[in-house]
Amino acid sequence: MAYSNGNAGYVARRHVDTTRPLKVVIVGAGISGIISAIKLLDSVQNLNMPAHTYQLSWDHNAAWTQFYATAPEILKYWKRVAEKYDIKRYMKFSHRATEARWDESAARWAVTLQDKRGHTVHDDCDVFISAVGILNAWDWPSIPGLGDYKGKLMYSAAWDTSFDLEGKSVAVIGAGSSGIQIVPNIQPMVKRLDHYVRGKTWIATPIADQELKKRGQVETTVQTGFQVTLRASIEQNEARPYFETLMAQCLSKKPTVLSHILPDFPPFCKRLTPGPGYLEALTEENSGILTTDNKHREVDAIVCATGFNTSFTNRFPVYGIGGALLFGEERQQQYRCRLSTYLSTAVDGFPNFFLFLGPNSGVGHGNLLMIVERLADYCAKTLRKMQTQDILTIQPRMSAVDSFSAFCEEYFKETVFSADCSSWYKIGGKVAALWPGSSLHAIKTLEEPRWEDFEYTFLNDNPTAWLGDGSTEADHDPNADKTYYLTSTQLIKDNLAEKRPSVA
Repeated sequence: MAYSNGNAGYVARRHVDTTRPLKVVIVGAGISGIISAIKLLDSVQNLNMPAHTYQLSWDHNAAWTQFYATAPEILKYWKRVAEKYDIKRYMKFSHRATEARWDESAARWAVTLQDKRGHTVHDDCDVFISAVGILNAWDWPSIPGLGDYKGKLMYSAAWDTSFDLEGKSVAVIGAGSSGIQIVPNIQPMVKRLDHYVRGKTWIATPIADQELKKRGQVETTVQTGFQVTLRASIEQNEARPYFETLMAQCLSKKPTVLSHILPDFPPFCKRLTPGPGYLEALTEENSGILTTDNKHREVDAIVCATGFNTSFTNRFPVYGIGGALLFGEERQQQYRCRLSTYLSTAVDGFPNFFLFLGPNSGVGHGNLLMIVERLADYCAKTLRKMQTQDILTIQPRMSAVDSFSAFCEEYFKETVFSADCSSWYKIGGKVAALWPGSSLHAIKTLEEPRWEDFEYTFLNDNPTAWLGDGSTEADHDPNADKTYYLTSTQLIKDNLAEKRPSVA
């Protein structure tokens, strides 16, 4: 790259810490959308952000009414968070994204949306963030005649609170996380409960039994025992007899049920659910598991708890450089049939684009929300770099994406996630939903970006634009703190005392 000589070519016309205005569009107003909006507004200055859009680490709720909180209580918490941090004013509700396309000539994203009246809305931005989530596209079971059913038909993710289940005969289809939570909650009130199960599953010990009282204790328990996900580890070898004994104890009133749900695959191969009260509910006289007995059974209501479409490609098309489709067939072939990303959040060929909970972002063990928070911090640091270093576009290098994909493939070979079980973690036999490591590993990895893994284009040819004009914002503000760099000597002394190695 050639640069002009002279003072005018090297000294920028701004202060070193002056931030360039950026417009960000976030699609998705769920948990990821809320967290990213809060973090970006708090950490990034000069930001224009219209957002078409469980508990935070920095905003605790000490008033949960029970250990496993109900859906209305969790929803209330997140509504309070959105109101407390005043982000609802940035949101446009009842808008559905239909397309996002990178405009190479303008170096901006063009986003197309549709409101509930069917009107098309166009927007554009410097940075585009997809926070649409993955567990929200219902996957109705392919049962002949289901659409002709005359009784009450409900999906677990769209529960009709106006329908009274008291004294009704109810069929629940599915024994994943949703079905396992629904069964014990409706069993006491229904006349008869038929539970239809396709596959087998492990049920974990409810953490509530340990009577954990403090947030720190809960978090430590959630983050401990990652080794149980590794094949042939001591923890994994001990897990099977432990969970099998637990399940047998819970089914002691009706031991024959155990053979219908006890898996052959190792624990954690598919999502492990605490399921408090689920096994006990199966032993009650008004409930039972039904298999392919070809018997016709009349029910007043059918509840489908059959999961979601987790293909990562079923929301709306996103087109990058050259019109390439995000996670399209051509791209999957390029990366050995993987849904390839860089650290789950960025994609080569898609500049100024970030994913929340994209491929290889979930956890099979640990706290997912902490990863969402770190992803938001990671994104904020990237935006600040763009603002202060005159960066026009940023995207991961193809080599970095390829290396991360190779790491994923090699890592999962040594885990139980790649064992032979039917799990939404996998697509085409490859583990596509989970982070390749523990949740603590993800948190540590995402703490600081590796800038050498990215490639950039700049607003101009000035190689020293990041140095500004030789001054800071504080130099021009008489009320600014001009000694912010001073650090307490006591703090340094305390830190050294903690880190100083012992002397033999």
